[in-house]
Amino acid sequence: MEFLIEYGLFLAKIVTVIVALMVLIGFIFANREQLKERVQGHISVTRLNDRYEQFKETLLEAVMEKHEFNQRKKQLAKDKKAEEKALAKKHKAAAKEKTSKEGNLSGETKEPQADAREAEKISDSTDERKRIFVTHFNGDIKASELSRLREEITAILQVAEAGDEVLLCLESPGGMVANYGLAASQLARVRSAGIQLTIAVDKVAASGGYMMACVADRILAAPFAMLGSIGVLAQLPNFNRLLKRHDVDYELFTAGEFKRTVTMFGENTEEGREKFQSDLEEIHVLFQHFISEYRPNLDVAKVATGEVWFGQKALTMGLVDELKTSDEYLTDCAKHADLFQVEYKEKKNIAKKMGLAAEAGVESALTRLFSRLSAWRHHAQ
Repeated sequence: MEFLIEYGLFLAKIVTVIVALMVLIGFIFANREQLKERVQGHISVTRLNDRYEQFKETLLEAVMEKHEFNQRKKQLAKDKKAEEKALAKKHKAAAKEKTSKEGNLSGETKEPQADAREAEKISDSTDERKRIFVTHFNGDIKASELSRLREEITAILQVAEAGDEVLLCLESPGGMVANYGLAASQLARVRSAGIQLTIAVDKVAASGGYMMACVADRILAAPFAMLGSIGVLAQLPNFNRLLKRHDVDYELFTAGEFKRTVTMFGENTEEGREKFQSDLEEIHVLFQHFISEYRPNLDVAKVATGEVWFGQKALTMGLVDELKTSDEYLTDCAKHADLFQVEYKEKKNIAKKMGLAAEAGVESALTRLFSRLSAWRHHAQ
């Protein structure tokens, strides 16, 4: 028995040493990454049409007879080959027409009419498909994905042309004014470039989230998505009486009459409260003007009450343009457009990966705890 106890203590020491070494190595790698020049992320592009086609083929293979599926597969390959051949012929005819025109400008006499008619005929049967660039934004209070969004928008604008479209799948309850203001400005770059911007909201686009959404040429929303909350919120506790009760003095030094209007530990004045409220009202006015700029037909005064509306009511109020989920919109567009999902991926060091794993674990545990408490309370009632 004594041997087992000693062996257990020995194992505990070994595990402790190993864990300590892992933590030390993690910190060394983290500091090493900080000392290095920051490694840039990269743009990842996924063609969503291929993904949808793969889903379709997998299901058809399961439900169709084997010989029928093989015949269908052969016919699709034949059609694709014919389409590629027609497209190549179209490009060749267009290039030939361009060469003929350049020859005429230099004094040569050629007849480009036949080539032009041929190119036009082929173009009618093989029209170039519209391109839609798809990106996502899942917002938190700090709009943490802003840095990723700006890189994605920059990349898209390098290749997007008139006739293309950008679709942003947006989910955000709002947060810091400056951060969401900058996120909205990133989206405004798309419209300034003359590219159609569509924003799809499946769950929520409230407050700063709606500030981003309103920039779009068209807003789509799921029937039970929550939109609106056009208002400004600020709240903080005040511990001044608690500190006084325990004979703790709090000193605050400022230069400038309104450098600090309200504070958590000092005694707030009525003048400071009025100034703070005035600042909130000013931000609210700016918020309303911003929405009016991009949605001039919306009665902003009617909706700028801080209320939240679900999809159907939001459509009636003019906050959105159509009730449709992002999945429905994408699958519909896939029939006549090429869909490219654009994502900026940053390289994460070991310390960051460990932190994200720990964060995910804590979040999962808290979610399970709240779910069980909710179920227990419902059962108790």
